[in-house]
Amino acid sequence: MTKSCCVPSAVTIVAAADAPCLASGLKARTPLPGDASVGADTDDAVRRGMVRVAGGEFTMGTDAADAVPGDGEGPARRVAIGDFAIAATTVTNREFGDFVRATRYVTDAERCGSSFVFYLQLPDEVRRAVRQVASGLPWWLPVECASWQRPEGPGTHVHTRPDHPVVHVSWNDCQAYCVWSGTRLPTEAEWEFAAGGGFEGRRFPWGDELERDGVPRCNVWRGTFPNAPAEGWQPGPAPAHSGEPNGYSLYNMCGNVWEWCADWFSPTYHVETPAEDPQFLEPTGRRSMRGGSFLCHDSYCNRYRIAARGSNTPESAASNCGFRLAA
Repeated sequence: MTKSCCVPSAVTIVAAADAPCLASGLKARTPLPGDASVGADTDDAVRRGMVRVAGGEFTMGTDAADAVPGDGEGPARRVAIGDFAIAATTVTNREFGDFVRATRYVTDAERCGSSFVFYLQLPDEVRRAVRQVASGLPWWLPVECASWQRPEGPGTHVHTRPDHPVVHVSWNDCQAYCVWSGTRLPTEAEWEFAAGGGFEGRRFPWGDELERDGVPRCNVWRGTFPNAPAEGWQPGPAPAHSGEPNGYSLYNMCGNVWEWCADWFSPTYHVETPAEDPQFLEPTGRRSMRGGSFLCHDSYCNRYRIAARGSNTPESAASNCGFRLAA
């Protein structure tokens, strides 16, 4: 049975009055506005390392039996999109660090003073010391000072994983990065088109079966969720370039970390957006996310399929949330 979204919302975090994890002298910057019309043109983006994707028509969404009720994965329909460019990987810790050094930007999680971390990513002594506050999601723990720089809180640092996806970034943080870099977030339609790698009707970029020789072909939960990971597998993001790329040479379009998209989220997306370059622009309080994460498992959250959808509030952050650039 598929339950509700496996990413906690920031509304359950009590903000720290003095933001104790902020470096001395830093001031939080107002999140910068932006939408899918903002950013570099396709040719410039390709020169900067993105992948050019020729637009066209494709069947977006699904009417399959494993669609998640309430997520608005369908009805499936024909959609046309224009040419665009998209990054081969999610933004890495190294890249986000360059942005922070250039702008002195402070993320939502840093301003709040804490962020959510999956409990098995933490040492036993830290787990015992943290009070669980995410209603209905007992495996999420609000860890003081957890942020993009300290993915599991004090004592951890991205210096040891520069090529991993940056996490603990909110939609607001991603928008600020996009404005700085002259890029944007992909729309849901662009993301789904790109995830297919040039093929239609597949559940995953490589076909319909999750596993090959008993091993998942993407970084999703292995074992019994949420308390018994498979032997030899540790819950957490893998390097951004890990695994096999899809037909467009894009990595980790399924699993690893959730990827924020430009759209506002609505379960009626497929009946309210146009058939040409669709994007949901009406504010709903939640932004769309795609791709699932290392915590997805078909017993709980099978949102690692191409057509699957997720969402969260724009200020939310967690240890399985990242983003990918488009232009």
